[in-house]
Amino acid sequence: MKTLVVAQQKGGVGKTSSLVHLAFDFFERGLRVAVIDLDTQGNASFTLQEFGSGYLTSQLFDQDGDAVRKAFAELPEGPLMRLIESDAVLANMEKRSLTDAAGAFKANIKALADCGFDVVLIDTAPALGVSLAAALYAADCVLSPIELEAYSIQGIKKMLTTIANVRKVNTTLKFLGMVPSKVDARNPRHVRHQAELRAAYPQLMIPAGIGLRSSIADALASGVPVWKIKKTAARKATQEVRALAAYVFEKMEIQQ
Repeated sequence: MKTLVVAQQKGGVGKTSSLVHLAFDFFERGLRVAVIDLDTQGNASFTLQEFGSGYLTSQLFDQDGDAVRKAFAELPEGPLMRLIESDAVLANMEKRSLTDAAGAFKANIKALADCGFDVVLIDTAPALGVSLAAALYAADCVLSPIELEAYSIQGIKKMLTTIANVRKVNTTLKFLGMVPSKVDARNPRHVRHQAELRAAYPQLMIPAGIGLRSSIADALASGVPVWKIKKTAARKATQEVRALAAYVFEKMEIQQ
């Protein structure tokens, strides 16, 4: 099993939309997908509520793994998606010690592997806290969407520092790269910032970017992937999202 964290220390950059579409794509590829919503806003939980498991994210910080194994012991064969949804108690995680929280979370990630999941996708809050750090300590890979605006660029600089620090403990953590998100090709500022980022981080910018597409927002509100939206405008968004999913799938080296 492989675990991916989608993280950026700036909100509104397309984290949840990227994660949700990765989940739908991987599910359609025949994978057994677990989605963990670590963001108290619960946007991923809203979009993926059809796949709810009844298990809450805060429980992943309180158990040693046995409760997870029991909760997901009777899963059907074949492709599936299960959501471990955000809940209000998650806000209390910031009062916990990182050592305790990370230890419990890692044990529960291992328990999900024991239950037969192929991949775990983790959405996170747009700030460095105990829950994000715990997720990074337990993850195999991390992906960072980035909006081509000044505040988001500041956020990615902090995110890169965080990843470097986490790697001192989780030495196998792989940074898949930055995903340009909500890109407006007609905006000279976006074009300039994208060129500057590619020059500054040539090895870290993912070649697959996501444009500023209203059809993606329509999809998230409807609880479906953008390729299920019956609009001509959704075609380009579908191409971009599928390209990102293909890239991430390859880089994660997921075994089916």
